[in-house]
Amino acid sequence: MQIPFVDLKAQYETIKDEVAEAIRGVLNSAQFIGGEALASFEGDFAAYCQVRHARGVANGTDAIHLALRALGIGYGDEVITTAHTFVATAAAIAATGARPVFVDIDPETYTIDPKMIERAVTDRTKAIIAVHLFGQPADMGPIKDIARRRGLYVVEDAAQAHGAEYQGVRTGALGDVACFSFYPAKNLGAYGDGGAITTNSAAIAERIERLRDHGRTTHYSHAEIGFNSRLDALQAAILQIKLRRLDEWNANRRRAAEWYAAELAQSGIKTPFVRKGSTHVHHLYVITTNERDAMRIKLDEAGVATGIHYPLPLHLQPAFAHLGYRQGDLPCCEAMAARSLSLPMFPELTRDAVRRVAAIARAAAEPHGHKNSQRRPTYSPAALSADGGKEW
Repeated sequence: MQIPFVDLKAQYETIKDEVAEAIRGVLNSAQFIGGEALASFEGDFAAYCQVRHARGVANGTDAIHLALRALGIGYGDEVITTAHTFVATAAAIAATGARPVFVDIDPETYTIDPKMIERAVTDRTKAIIAVHLFGQPADMGPIKDIARRRGLYVVEDAAQAHGAEYQGVRTGALGDVACFSFYPAKNLGAYGDGGAITTNSAAIAERIERLRDHGRTTHYSHAEIGFNSRLDALQAAILQIKLRRLDEWNANRRRAAEWYAAELAQSGIKTPFVRKGSTHVHHLYVITTNERDAMRIKLDEAGVATGIHYPLPLHLQPAFAHLGYRQGDLPCCEAMAARSLSLPMFPELTRDAVRRVAAIARAAAEPHGHKNSQRRPTYSPAALSADGGKEW
């Protein structure tokens, strides 16, 4: 039995009639850019995220880029974020002309460590991008406290956390502005690229509206130099159908995560930690093990697809070499790169499939003396050196 990493076809089978009807509605309207389909989705998504405004854009990378520009961030500024995230988070900072400043992660939740943020603030710092990684919100309480004291903006990178909550508040409503990706494999995914920005600020929403559409105020009047970054009506109509199922799909992901946790208990494999007061939506199910490479080979041989998120932290990527970071600067990020493994995770995942994946993972760990050991990975530069930097 082959077990895919994500099964988008299984999800499509449950909604294909509704999707077909929504697409026909857009085709009949002939409003492919803007129009009622986009406005309707933006209204529904804003309400879902518990904010006043949502603006669709072309993709999640543009969402971060345009959000930062709407906040006035540009050349000479610094934006603090984590190195344990997809490259788009930092690439969007660089696209404004600002400098990404990377800090380490909390080794339990893998999200940005607020203690490290405080140390990284300078007189050039203008914002913090808090990445809600793998489906778990960052620790927003202390992050917002730092921002208030230092006069900084808080930007949520919520690309992996549609519907997650922190202290009863949904992602999208936790910062000054939030950025979402609707890449097909996301918890709320389009059938192509797409993204959105949410905020409670009318001024930010208005600026985003201009920036995403060539800086227009009227058809041929341009208040500023903008971009072509619009969420098209077909994708908006599809997303509106899927938004109605998002809570159900997220609940299914949490159920699958509970199955994994039960099957992997006492194995020595570290399963995801969920912060008290947070609701995790498990966009990815990421385990940590000292036997990551051998385990991945065994799973692949058995027909189980896996991933590594992410094999090389951003501070060590060639694209950011000019920033001057070195191996050992962010030891928790580097430890995750060497030890993390993402197992199959999607709403339609069955209990039998989880049992099979977990059995193979346990067997891969047991020959190395980890059975029932409860041993957790070591987060230290020395341990990284001992591993030989396999993924680097």
